[in-house]
Amino acid sequence: MAENKKSAKKNVKGTMTVQEAGRKGGMKTAQTHGKEFYEEIGHKGGQRVKELIEEGKKAKAKSAENQ
Repeated sequence: MAENKKSAKKNVKGTMTVQEAGRKGGMKTAQTHGKEFYEEIGHKGGQRVKELIEEGKKAKAKSAENQ
């Protein structure tokens, strides 16, 4: 049943799946911004994750002190 709905959607003109839209947007971003853009946002994301881990460790230590 789900397979029929999926194939029916593909036959409708002008529609695309979320996966297709994401791929199309990603390819356009890569063309306009280049490799450096992805390196920069990757670095920013990694730094933010590092900060969140440190905040979590501090909160856990503080919680352990209060018990």
